[in-house]
Amino acid sequence: MTTTRERIEELTAELEEQCLRAVAAEWFGLNLLFFKGKLKRPAFVLARESARLGYWDRETRTLAITHACALEHPWPVVVDVLKHEMAHQFVDEVEGVFGESAHGPRFREVCNRLGIDARASGTRPRDASDEDRVIEKVARLLALAGSASPHEAEAAMSAARRLMLRHNIDAPATRRDYGTRVLGTPKGRTTEHERRVGMLLGEHFFVEVLWISVYVPTTGKRGHVLEIAGTEANLAMAEYAFAFIHRAAEDAWKAHKRAAKLKGNADRRAYMAGVVAGFHRRLDADARHAKESGLVWVGDADLHVFFRQRHPRIIHVRRGSQAGREAFGAGHDTGQKLVLHRPVTGASEQRGRLLGPSTH
Repeated sequence: MTTTRERIEELTAELEEQCLRAVAAEWFGLNLLFFKGKLKRPAFVLARESARLGYWDRETRTLAITHACALEHPWPVVVDVLKHEMAHQFVDEVEGVFGESAHGPRFREVCNRLGIDARASGTRPRDASDEDRVIEKVARLLALAGSASPHEAEAAMSAARRLMLRHNIDAPATRRDYGTRVLGTPKGRTTEHERRVGMLLGEHFFVEVLWISVYVPTTGKRGHVLEIAGTEANLAMAEYAFAFIHRAAEDAWKAHKRAAKLKGNADRRAYMAGVVAGFHRRLDADARHAKESGLVWVGDADLHVFFRQRHPRIIHVRRGSQAGREAFGAGHDTGQKLVLHRPVTGASEQRGRLLGPSTH
């Protein structure tokens, strides 16, 4: 396994300079979006230390992001750390507050107003307790959903989804501790089946979703990944579902290709989009049945506020669909029979965590 030190050595002078330019570009955008352009450009540094993720130095007007932060965390975490340090800069240089501790009342008020994480780590710690217990119960039910008996498998999947629905309906009305996760690896272009998975998660797994642009320091390129926001239990479930559905769609295509004796992959994307669409339709039917039995999910207004604070400007883009293709229809039929389940063995073959070891 490559260590942080080894990765730092691989970061050439050119890539390091590009990374600093990417940090500066993020700073300019955040300055306009969150601070109304009131901050003055600081000196940007990529610091070679591992004790912290970033810092703001008032005396030298230096804003630093560390190598450990840039290389060992997803780019949205780098942006979160950058916003945190910009909040320090704002309190120092715009508001002129000097008599408080670094994370004093004024700093916390600014972070709360702008939806910035006031904790110095730049990442939100996960709470054990009820969230963990729910995740454990769901994991056990999803293991049962791997049963060879179709009826037992479907019953277990429905039970897992009802448990998540009941957990969210019964959640306290007070604002909960929300976090975010980044799903997938950065890509230059997203396919239809990937976009459909994102839409499915947003509608059926109690999370807010958004495709965001991220920078990759080790390549000097940008790509798109799916960011989800929600409570710990919902994030864990959505992350697992994301990985499971992608793997299931890929496996279904390979089986279809063999059965139909297809030579190429011309229909792969259309077929996989159909699989996701078919599974989405199945979840829609489950949601209608739950509603008929009195389990009605009305959404989480506080989560929506949290997400819109994090992303004040969201642009909706319409894209074409391959729904009319024959391969899409074949995939759709397969997707309607798909059962979300977890292997009984320890590590998940679908690469979703849900109480399994992370392979990211």
